[in-house]
Amino acid sequence: MRVLYFHQHFTTPDGSSGTRSYEFARALVRRGHHVTMVCGFSAGGGLNLPVDSRRGWNRGDVDGIDVIALPLAYSNRDGIAKRSWLFLRFALRGVMIALRHDYDLLFATSTPLTAALPGIAMKLFGRGKPFVFEVRDLWPELPRALGMKNPILLGGMSLLEWLAYRCADACIGLAPGIVDGIKKRAPRDRIVEMIPNGCDFELFTPAKRGPLRLPGIKPGDFVAGFTGAHGVANGLDAVLDVAAELKRRDRANIKFVLFGDGKCKDGLVVRAKREELSNVLFFPPVSKTEIAVLTPSFDCGLQILADVPAFYYGTSPNKFFDYLSSGLPVVTNYPGWLADLISGKGCGRAVPPRSPALLADALCYLADNRGVVAQCGVNARRLAEAEFGRPALAERFVAMLNRVYADGRSM
Repeated sequence: MRVLYFHQHFTTPDGSSGTRSYEFARALVRRGHHVTMVCGFSAGGGLNLPVDSRRGWNRGDVDGIDVIALPLAYSNRDGIAKRSWLFLRFALRGVMIALRHDYDLLFATSTPLTAALPGIAMKLFGRGKPFVFEVRDLWPELPRALGMKNPILLGGMSLLEWLAYRCADACIGLAPGIVDGIKKRAPRDRIVEMIPNGCDFELFTPAKRGPLRLPGIKPGDFVAGFTGAHGVANGLDAVLDVAAELKRRDRANIKFVLFGDGKCKDGLVVRAKREELSNVLFFPPVSKTEIAVLTPSFDCGLQILADVPAFYYGTSPNKFFDYLSSGLPVVTNYPGWLADLISGKGCGRAVPPRSPALLADALCYLADNRGVVAQCGVNARRLAEAEFGRPALAERFVAMLNRVYADGRSM
């Protein structure tokens, strides 16, 4: 089977973002399928591909995956207008590839929602190939919840979502709320399956703790780590609220280390300096490989998001599964399916949103009870192995695509 795979933010382990598409594409290749990955080309993707000046893109082999990287670099720091134009440009170039390329099945994953356009166009223009659409966030619910009010953009998202669910032969949702949202809008006969993000046991392993050799960290400090985007959706002001609370309590031994970048980072740094929050340390984004080396030296992983109800059951963050793989307790500040797992499996602490005092209480408790930290870490890794192993999830992904392809051939 020849799979044409669209993921605008495709990243390898040498990049600084999630590697789900890399690992799923590799699983397809291992099963004898050919994968052409179409993505954007940016410094954070970990790609180093030769230039095809005739076609205006970079193209090459990445661990058996044929990668076409369009010269469209994305940044979380960009405004909504610039990002929307970038998404549309990627989608339009993707449409041309979908209409001209030779393949057996088209797979597209959001975000952004415009990633569905190549599959929609392929269906509407009569090529008749099977189309599988993966949904990582519900649109327009999430942008609306985060404050978007432009009726034209919201209406366009609603229309695009409606078309995507009707043109796709099957859909994948990454979280329970996403699957429920798809089922409410998609035709009743549509195949819908939940395949969450997962744990990379080759890259992230519980290792013997060593000292975290970073500026501002002292021996004996309790280190709460965060790895990921510093955008509006991440709500990292909540971390600074907790840091201020801990400063008032004179708990200088609890430190926050934040690796990443994004639209809100500069403001966070300014606020931390203004409030003299020396317990919050900011670092640039690093590759997945480097994160895997760092995380075993954290004492817990922070799963922080803005207080948006759409997130409660509608998100599947890579960092959460990286923490589990590394045998780290996880501390979260919002309810939902991940909080239920953390509490039910005894692998960390979950507190209500907008509760800096309660989040500070949770961190103080862990800092003062290292035996609890160790047991939560064991429980975290046990949960990772029992339910979220990336190899098993990749096999489910491959099986689903095989099923959709076989059903398409039998029609």
